[in-house]
Amino acid sequence: MILYPAIDILDGHAVRLLQGDFDRATQYAADPVDAANGWVSAGAQRLHVVDLDGARSGAPVNLEHVQRIVAATGLPVQLGGGLRSQSAIAAAFEAGVERVVLGTAAFTDDALLADALAEHGERVVVSVDVRGGMVSTAGWTQTGSLPAVAAVAELLARGVRSFVYTDVDRDGMLNGPDLDGVAAVAQALQGELLYSGGIGSLADLEALVALRNPRLAGVIAGKALYERRFSVSEAEAVLCS
Repeated sequence: MILYPAIDILDGHAVRLLQGDFDRATQYAADPVDAANGWVSAGAQRLHVVDLDGARSGAPVNLEHVQRIVAATGLPVQLGGGLRSQSAIAAAFEAGVERVVLGTAAFTDDALLADALAEHGERVVVSVDVRGGMVSTAGWTQTGSLPAVAAVAELLARGVRSFVYTDVDRDGMLNGPDLDGVAAVAQALQGELLYSGGIGSLADLEALVALRNPRLAGVIAGKALYERRFSVSEAEAVLCS
């Protein structure tokens, strides 16, 4: 499995939210490029960047910072947040990202997802974010009645093969992953899955590795890394075991 250190950008700063709540943000770097360079120095191989302002507004806001991160680090970057139009997706790729992560648009705009997959293929990832087991969209501000496994089945039928699964209720809480949820989602899909939410210790990473599911291809971690619960190298040693 691959470790993806997370850089969430809000008001131009690198932050982490608690349970997706914009009113409970902790700033970890005034400049997100500093956070990115820190992960590079620590040995990161890839980065997961979220434009939180874009997720909330519905269109990218922080592409300038994303472009700076790509240029400064030289690492493959995947970007989510506010990518709800063809022009937004094109702008993200022009900023230099390797992959785009679609959330709301994947569930509300069938044509956009189809066109994105047709043009960009495996460079398109869909984020299945859940609260209480149900898919949450619009920057995690709206939760419907579609269960995660049903959402994955629907997306598979539409050609999606790369997924992020986030348990928003655990996000930033450091209280451990949703092992049952990730196991169920991983079992239901074809392709690859990245997990995010609640990672707080090396034991949490070991528990994900112990699932022994070949579809579980990576883990996104943010707060645990920022607060030095473990290092990038320690995490990668566990995930590669």
